[in-house]
Amino acid sequence: MSADTTTTESQPLFTGLPSGIVPYVAILGALASVYAHLSLAPVLMQFDQTQAILFVLAGVGFLAGIAVYLSKFWRREFYLVAIAFALAQIAAWAVMSGRVSEMAILSKGGEAVFSAAAAYLYLSDSPETDGAA
Repeated sequence: MSADTTTTESQPLFTGLPSGIVPYVAILGALASVYAHLSLAPVLMQFDQTQAILFVLAGVGFLAGIAVYLSKFWRREFYLVAIAFALAQIAAWAVMSGRVSEMAILSKGGEAVFSAAAAYLYLSDSPETDGAA
């Protein structure tokens, strides 16, 4: 166990830029959602503080996900969490009868693109063979 810890600790925090175009498509989709959520949060603060806070959390959630993706802490299973997070954003907008606007299209479109790209990356990423001979 200490050998794994030493190996993990000796790795740099930032693992470098991803290879291929699909990770960049996923990151751009997430950044579109971040932009929409964080741009609308100050406007919403005047009308509905709870919703504004949720918008900030959604934006920060995507930013944190990008940071983890580019770090040594990323694991294949996190793709599923990321997909669920993005789809939950779309579902919440639909359930709350969200208004169709340019920002909604940007945000929900980015989240849909992100989900599709993350699903592709999950399916194309080979599962780790822990303990396999």
